[in-house]
Amino acid sequence: MLEPAKIVELFEKENPKVWAADSKIFEEGETGNLMYGVLEGTVELFVNGEVIERIQKGDVFGEGALVHEEHTRASTAIAKTECKLTALDEERFIFAIQQTPMFAIYVIRSFSDRLRRLKHSHSYFHQEREEE
Repeated sequence: MLEPAKIVELFEKENPKVWAADSKIFEEGETGNLMYGVLEGTVELFVNGEVIERIQKGDVFGEGALVHEEHTRASTAIAKTECKLTALDEERFIFAIQQTPMFAIYVIRSFSDRLRRLKHSHSYFHQEREEE
């Protein structure tokens, strides 16, 4: 079974790009027209200057901007380490889903896993505040 990032690589238009550590990939609030797959390295996602999650090799991020009508970014993505990223625009994202239906499942699973981690971390932080 291919990782979501490898499927993105199969359908991408351009060659993967290497991002230096601490490089900004995209910024919260800007219009987004690409989703990314992490082939190597780690990407951190920030909201209001705080790290909310880390995206590791094999996973995808930025898909929200492709599926929301306003196409805006909900977070800022910064390469924590040197990263090799592959990307899909909306047209190729839809094509990948049509040609490889399991890709849609992988993206949904990735998103669901990240949402579950966020819910658990929110619950943990909420408990800490109540104990203070």
